[in-house]
Amino acid sequence: MLSRLLPASLLLGMVLTNCQTRPATTAASAPAATAETTAAPVAAAPAEAISAASISKYLQAVSSDEMLGRKPFTEGETRSTQYLADEFKRLGLQPGIRTVHLDYRGVTTSYFQPVPLVEITGTPSATLQIKGKGQPLRFEYKTDFVAFTQREQPEVKVTNSPLVFAGYGVVAPEYGWNDYAGLDVKGKTVVVLVNDPGNASQDSTLFKGRAMTYYGRWTYKYEEAARHRAAGVLIVHDTKPAAYPWSVVLSGAISPKLRAQTENKGADKCVLEGWLTLEAAKKLFQAAGQNYEQLYAAANTRGFRPRLLGGLTITGSIQNKLLRKTSRNVLAVLPGTTRPNEYIIYSAHWDHFGVGKAIAGDSIYNGAVDDGTGLASLLSIAEAFQQAKEKPERSIVFLAVTSEEQGLLGSAYYAQHPAFPLHKTVADLNMDMLWPYGPMKDLTVIGYGQSELEDYARAAAKEQDRYLLPDQTPETGMFYRSDHFSFAHVGVPSLYASGGFESRTGGKPAIAQQRQNYTTNMYHKPADQFDPSWDLTGIAQDAQLYFRVGQRLAAETTFPKWRAGSEFKEAREKSMGGK
Repeated sequence: MLSRLLPASLLLGMVLTNCQTRPATTAASAPAATAETTAAPVAAAPAEAISAASISKYLQAVSSDEMLGRKPFTEGETRSTQYLADEFKRLGLQPGIRTVHLDYRGVTTSYFQPVPLVEITGTPSATLQIKGKGQPLRFEYKTDFVAFTQREQPEVKVTNSPLVFAGYGVVAPEYGWNDYAGLDVKGKTVVVLVNDPGNASQDSTLFKGRAMTYYGRWTYKYEEAARHRAAGVLIVHDTKPAAYPWSVVLSGAISPKLRAQTENKGADKCVLEGWLTLEAAKKLFQAAGQNYEQLYAAANTRGFRPRLLGGLTITGSIQNKLLRKTSRNVLAVLPGTTRPNEYIIYSAHWDHFGVGKAIAGDSIYNGAVDDGTGLASLLSIAEAFQQAKEKPERSIVFLAVTSEEQGLLGSAYYAQHPAFPLHKTVADLNMDMLWPYGPMKDLTVIGYGQSELEDYARAAAKEQDRYLLPDQTPETGMFYRSDHFSFAHVGVPSLYASGGFESRTGGKPAIAQQRQNYTTNMYHKPADQFDPSWDLTGIAQDAQLYFRVGQRLAAETTFPKWRAGSEFKEAREKSMGGK
């Protein structure tokens, strides 16, 4: 899972609150009512198809030492992806990749989708030099700033680039917000705040209030600065709105970065991307004759306009080592019986962190919970569909993606190079890090309120005597931190949900304590390995729920929609237009 666990101190302090609109129609279909009232009758799968035993079988396999931590570009990738392909084949699923050759080979099929990546190991200059009318500033690497680049060049640099404060770096027409209004930032370096304007406001109507939108994600801020042709972009780190300390930023920045290979080798990206500590930012603003608190207040006010920072310029460089390789997504398909050209995707990421430095004991990052549980559920659901007496009317795609831990790279590549048309893709049902602590009463939906898929989830949860629970910390932007987001980004409605806040046996305190223990002692550590004492019935319960959601979607002729106000609604409408 891509660095999105809550700080342990937040878990025990959660206050749980219990919290439908009709599925979308295609041009040829009649209007439908809510998912709960109009779902077509479907045959249940054999109960034994998805069970704690089936989850355990697959979980032990994908998280075993033999998989060597499932790291891309290693023997662990070869073993784990081949295992997944072999299991898909054993289950009788068809390869998901079909290639038409213009030579004697005709058509070939494969379970593997090549994902070309580049590993960039960057070494920034020891300092960033800030010059202006007064005494120059020198910011120290790691202490005051971190920097990296997506440009595939041996060296990148900015020299005397004018500095601009651009608020949150957000352009959101639907909210009447433009932090770049009236200022050309081409060749300049923009300084922006973390999160989005709604997060700091007491106004629940400003963006989505404390719930982070995509405009609050650091990835968006880099994308938007590049769209305005800025030379550089630096995000001001503040622990509370970021939801993680500087140490998390630092650890992510100093390790080699995997990026998707692009035809222009990243030429459309900013030369320099990075972060400033809050203390460094305050010094920067002071040198520009500005006050941080006043600028912060201005940035949270409607009508904010960007401003040059007192004639200050920045100079810095990054030396890069480049390694280009190809990883691979693994995908299989169960063709639909009556509408095989419409697709429901189940996704999970297969990658983790490989083998670490030798330590006392085990140094293999097995990734049993993260995301062995998702892979085990993916395979169990595939097995259940094969064992069901009634086969799905729509095609079911099982997709295990690479390099989630590096920034959702495998799912993003699939979304840009889909094996099946996006406008014919009904939904993505994503599974990432399910809790092995027994059955739950809740089904927590990350990004609650985004799409009509919640109606399907609610109906399936009701069958299990469970209730839907909105994301308990929407300000952390969890919706944007797993592979479903890659599909949402291109308009495909996506569901990311699991039980995890109210245990049937131990209530809320018990599961909070278990999650805190995982966060502190196991997350992204070799200790995340299979434990025979785990109670996997809760994971089986989640997988059964996801299976039922997929069954219902497959039995319908309608397409679920994004709800009004979702930032992904427009992308879907564009992709569906005229189709």
